[in-house]
Amino acid sequence: MRDRRPATEAEARALASAVRLRILRLCLDRALTNKEIAERLGANPATTLHHVRTLVDTGFLASQPTRRGARGSREVPYLATGKSWTVDVQEAGVAGGREAMLDAFLAEARLVDLDQVDMARLGLRLADDDFRELRERIEAILDEYADRPRDPDGRAYSVFVAFYEDVSRDEPPAAS
Repeated sequence: MRDRRPATEAEARALASAVRLRILRLCLDRALTNKEIAERLGANPATTLHHVRTLVDTGFLASQPTRRGARGSREVPYLATGKSWTVDVQEAGVAGGREAMLDAFLAEARLVDLDQVDMARLGLRLADDDFRELRERIEAILDEYADRPRDPDGRAYSVFVAFYEDVSRDEPPAAS
């Protein structure tokens, strides 16, 4: 995977929330107001605003020019900056980052008809070098697509990839 700089503690804490990760995904292609974000999440706008402010303060969301809403109210739309792809939160020592990513994926996947989800599951037994090669090749593909310009007419897709040691297939200790 591309070289990512280590996340600050504040950045890692900001990304250790499934709700904030979902907000970033919602604001990836289109600027949304706090009210619009709350509606899409089915959440309280005051709670959502706390999460939005955390993401703005850490540079993951950027406010856009204000616009007029219903009855002339001022609304501030927010757009994801793409910064989350450039930081490595694993080294920051903040608990919850991995769980937040999985929880955000599960929440988003529950919104989709599973018949429309392409899934694959594969068990392998690899030497360390082979596993490292597999991970690096998949990460390179993700980086390549992350760097491509967004097609405004394209369909929105999300990708979730997890690499983990399959401890369920290990031999249990021999009985004595």
